[in-house]
Amino acid sequence: MNFNINKNELSNALSIVSHAVFSNSPQASLRGIKIEAKNDSLIITGSDSDISIQKTIQKNEDNNLNITEEGSILIDSKYVLDIVKKIDSENVQVEIIDGSLTRFSGASAVFKINGMNVYDYPKIDFSLPEEPIVMKQSELASIIEETAFAASLKETRPVLTGVNFKLNENELVITATDSYRLAKKVLHLETSHSFNITIPSKSLNEVKTTMLTSNDTISIYQNNKKVQFVIDDMILQSRLLDGGYPETDRLIPSSFSYTLKMNRQDLIKAIDRTTFIKNDNMTINKLQCSVDEVVITNKSQEIGESREVLNAEWTGDPLNISFSGNYVMDAAKALKDDEIIIEFTGEMKPFILKNLDDDSVIQLVLPVRTYNRFL
Repeated sequence: MNFNINKNELSNALSIVSHAVFSNSPQASLRGIKIEAKNDSLIITGSDSDISIQKTIQKNEDNNLNITEEGSILIDSKYVLDIVKKIDSENVQVEIIDGSLTRFSGASAVFKINGMNVYDYPKIDFSLPEEPIVMKQSELASIIEETAFAASLKETRPVLTGVNFKLNENELVITATDSYRLAKKVLHLETSHSFNITIPSKSLNEVKTTMLTSNDTISIYQNNKKVQFVIDDMILQSRLLDGGYPETDRLIPSSFSYTLKMNRQDLIKAIDRTTFIKNDNMTINKLQCSVDEVVITNKSQEIGESREVLNAEWTGDPLNISFSGNYVMDAAKALKDDEIIIEFTGEMKPFILKNLDDDSVIQLVLPVRTYNRFL
């Protein structure tokens, strides 16, 4: 293998695929980045076996790619990234000189690094399963922001560490829950597709960080084993989570007896001011609501207490309810409107937060005094 390429072009591609590499993987090959020179293109791949990213650089006038000998090599990610960044020239030459010994050179600097046998790298099938669904990158970014935070961080129920995407009759329902809170988004799509898959929240957050940088479109391919997010010359592929996702519609109350309307940022700031007051390492807030005033409090015998009157509009009889401040703050941050609605059915029942003018997103939280799992 022997090629020249613009340094920044190569460095950017390596940086992108390195997001999928686990540098402490017990499998040596998965600590590496695969570089393949073939047919006037450079194919760069990184994977931790759960997430795989492939970036293809096609030869053009801007990237100065010139392949004089085809081939492939596997280089430890932490070395190859540093080497390319530190080479002091506009272009980089990469050449396998002896077995897996690889030379990276620029204007004056030369590095010789021992690579790994490319045949030790796992075979990753990047073939696209079927016709995709297509949406704007900004739309997918919003979906991830509004739901993925509510997925579980614990592996005791692996399927809950993911976000469920269920498409049927042009309606895409996206749901995440850790069994103490729930986030749900409903989206209308003009498509003949139908599927029910659960994508690890880690993968979705990587998609948002790595790929969703403009308002252009992104194509989403899926089958019963994998999901692929594709933009032009880049593919991010993720495994799917096994197991049926729980039916969550029954958890959302169908009617409400009490309504709180207020500014979203005011609620976030009010809770944030109390986060240092904790009980059992949790911020537990209490709302005391009536038509006369709405008060948010927090109290700890060890630390102290806080009390703040909120500028809010209450409808219904008086109600006192306690909740995890961090959960409600996360839910409010995931909404978009300046004004939000919080609806309650009672002191011991789950309550929901939603935008004032958009019912497509619902955030559900369990009261702290009924802090048992609802799933």
